[in-house]
Amino acid sequence: MHCPFCDTVETKVIDSRLVAEGEQVRRRRECLKCSERFTTYELAELVMPRIIKQNGVREPFNEAKLRAGLQRALERRPVSVEQIEAMVGQIKHALRATGEREVSSRFVGEAVMEQLKGADKVAYVRFASVYRSFQDLDEFRAEIDKLAASASTSEADQVTQVVAERLQADDTSDDTNNG
Repeated sequence: MHCPFCDTVETKVIDSRLVAEGEQVRRRRECLKCSERFTTYELAELVMPRIIKQNGVREPFNEAKLRAGLQRALERRPVSVEQIEAMVGQIKHALRATGEREVSSRFVGEAVMEQLKGADKVAYVRFASVYRSFQDLDEFRAEIDKLAASASTSEADQVTQVVAERLQADDTSDDTNNG
């Protein structure tokens, strides 16, 4: 480590401590030439894998895009910003845990759906409908039936009711726009 005062490379560590909840190491150093003391911080560089899109294009992982997708699915749902940030963290952790330099966008989409399924069933169906390109009510029903098999009846009923209201609102707006 170069001394910031005299630029010599000979320094010694006189104290090391974990900081930032164990995410960083704070080191107190002393220059062996000028005897000045200074502090350095070390943290692991966590490289996110590149994303391989369905068309084969590779792009860097975009955390803002991930967050925006979650926020869109969770719009007007009772989920806090802290919960969304926790989901972003879990998805990023899952991506890094693969150990791969590249992962498919499908992997990311499935990770998002898994997080949404645990947080809010309505948001899960909302995201799944776009992600899986649902074309009609039968596809919504099939997804809700799958959810119902793993959820309580009241949760499944809530999802069914919200989806039905959303579809009815869409039909009403289509009638208004076409009329």
